[in-house]
Amino acid sequence: MKSIDVSEANIAPPAQTSTRREPLPELSEARAWIITDGKAGDENQCVGIAETLGVEFEIRQVPAAGPFGWIAPWGPIDPRESPRRRNGALSGPYPDLLIASGRRAVPYLRAVRRATEGRTFTAFLKDPRTGEDSADFIWVPDYDDLRGPNVFTTLTAPHLVTAARLAEARAHPDPRLASLDGPRVAVLVGGDSRHLSYRKTDMERLVGDLRGLIDQGCRLMVTISRRTPNPLRDAVKALTAETGGFLWDGTGGNPYVAMLALAEAIVVTSDSANMVSEAVATGAPVLLFDLPRTYIRHRRMFAGLAIAGALRPFTGRLIDLPYKPIDATPVIAEALAKAYAAHRIAGSI
Repeated sequence: MKSIDVSEANIAPPAQTSTRREPLPELSEARAWIITDGKAGDENQCVGIAETLGVEFEIRQVPAAGPFGWIAPWGPIDPRESPRRRNGALSGPYPDLLIASGRRAVPYLRAVRRATEGRTFTAFLKDPRTGEDSADFIWVPDYDDLRGPNVFTTLTAPHLVTAARLAEARAHPDPRLASLDGPRVAVLVGGDSRHLSYRKTDMERLVGDLRGLIDQGCRLMVTISRRTPNPLRDAVKALTAETGGFLWDGTGGNPYVAMLALAEAIVVTSDSANMVSEAVATGAPVLLFDLPRTYIRHRRMFAGLAIAGALRPFTGRLIDLPYKPIDATPVIAEALAKAYAAHRIAGSI
């Protein structure tokens, strides 16, 4: 199995850590595939569910480019990935369970349903854009509009930042982070997307607010995304070097989970709902750096987390927010397992 990113920031979990649980009875002998186009955010969500279910799984990656990707989710699969091709995405015996995410995965899920005449239980994470009958089980965040008898919703998204991984990181703290004196604040910086771009004023405001935390005696533990604009990347790097913080620069093991586990507060930029979902799983106060043109549906999620007492706007100061960790991953996995069991019973009648 290839290494798995933990967030949009291209982050891998500690190799020594395992979150695999005993499989639920209905899934004890199930074989599973995960199908995405390789996008880290999509793959991580699928792997988080599969690990929580405790099933053995294979990752099948479909092409992310080319004409068949352009017409997804409505078009056919790329013929080069068909079951007849030895190394195709759908080669080999079909699985009992298929978990997919991302619009380019939809035609492949549809092909498996058709080839197995419904025997393979199909689950899709996020809106497939082709209707609620596109899979046997569909999860979408509450802020999405898709609804149906097989559609399950939660406030936050599934992910790989599990309670077990956080506990392991706290029990064996990363020495690069444990040596930081003063309150430790994790800073999760996203970047430009099709919904928004960082303006110069946004970057200056973020760096200024982070300096406000440092003036309060905090030490920053920063991770940046591949999408982070270079001027912001350079400014944050200079700030952490100047003030004795930590910035993961791609060398050594990626301490993303350790940052979250050891943080007394977490600053997250509003361009990434996934990172916010991971942050609130810790129980630490989450401070949202708001960007203009933040995706309106994400704002619905942020409002729900604010009502739950887990999130407040970031203004350069620490805030105490006592709340229980919010983790949708086991909730979604349980709902999927129940749907899988019902599907198996129906198929045996």
